[in-house]
Amino acid sequence: MALQEFRANKLRTFLSLFGITVGIFCIISVLAIINSMETAVKDNLNSIAKETVFIGKWENGGGPDYPWWKYIKRPEVTVEEMQLVQKKLIYASTICFFSSLSGSVEYSNYLVSNVNYYGVSEDFESLQSIVAASGRNIERHEYEEGANIILIGYIVAETLFNKAENAVGKTIKLTKGKSAVIAGLLPKKGSSIFEAWDYDNSIIMPFQLLSQIIPLKNASPSIMVQGGGKGIPLAELKEELQGVMRSVRRLSPGEENNFSLTDVDSFTKTLEPIIAGVNLGGWFIAGLSLVVGMFGVANIMFVTVKERTGQIGLKKAIGAKRNVILTEFLLESAFLCILGGVIGLLLVFILTKLVSAAIGFSVGISLSIFALAISICIITGVLAGIVPAITAAKMNPVVAIRSK
Repeated sequence: MALQEFRANKLRTFLSLFGITVGIFCIISVLAIINSMETAVKDNLNSIAKETVFIGKWENGGGPDYPWWKYIKRPEVTVEEMQLVQKKLIYASTICFFSSLSGSVEYSNYLVSNVNYYGVSEDFESLQSIVAASGRNIERHEYEEGANIILIGYIVAETLFNKAENAVGKTIKLTKGKSAVIAGLLPKKGSSIFEAWDYDNSIIMPFQLLSQIIPLKNASPSIMVQGGGKGIPLAELKEELQGVMRSVRRLSPGEENNFSLTDVDSFTKTLEPIIAGVNLGGWFIAGLSLVVGMFGVANIMFVTVKERTGQIGLKKAIGAKRNVILTEFLLESAFLCILGGVIGLLLVFILTKLVSAAIGFSVGISLSIFALAISICIITGVLAGIVPAITAAKMNPVVAIRSK
């Protein structure tokens, strides 16, 4: 009966479905994208061990209230400080120096720009569990000597040599004409806007080699410290690091820290307000659309009740009870909203495919989001149809039949 009613009044049905479709499309698309973003960020941040702490200059954060003027005066961390910290730490298992720069890589007549230079100390490879896909890793003594040896990312190697595996053993030119020999090829990671380390577009080198291109203080230096495990909480590691760094920098008890201690949890916490804001905006737009859609569904249900007044009277005359009439119209209203929701979900599915192809990470609709969409449709349908259904259920059968 519902389908017959929809076919008979196509324009009216379309206008009623439109609000529900837009509402479901808005909220489910926002939830799907945000959920996929959170998953992608967490997966990529998990490439940094959760017990890893970064010692640097800048605190996490941003916005108009961010006191950049305060942090810019802080000194950059140095290799010498890393060595002193390494000697004094008890709870840490691995510590390394990390610096980065954007530069070019040249071989023969091929040039690749905007390549990430990662200048690191010897323990970076073990901290990040890096194993060369072809060739070999940089040896410890090569790190200590600052040899002109590098590891090259898959996409950079593929661009320079057509076949990435051909890169091993070749000598390439870096920024300022520095030459380096490729010891190994980094495994292909795939592109994602949320990659913590964009290894495919990077080269890894000893920090001494990077220092020949640019002073390390201008290469965003930081010290990476990994906890020793054995049940030692991250908070205790950070507390020890704070005490050691204050000692290394000879800060008096009354002086503020002139360094930052950042971990993976701190990175994710900075994203929470952004994600919450986008979610709130999505729910607000969806709420308006659903309210408009709800009024449209209620309107079509009132018209349906009016058109079926005679049928309602006949049903009640032959024994149909109020709850039967009530259920019939509530089910029809819910069905109308579910139909609009399914159309909205189909549009979201198309959107996820387009977004996945455009921004380089997978966007999908989880089972929980799908269940939420159906639940919203059912609730909206019941709320929209409750008044028309009650009106139909309360009709006097004699009056209803006479009005036919």
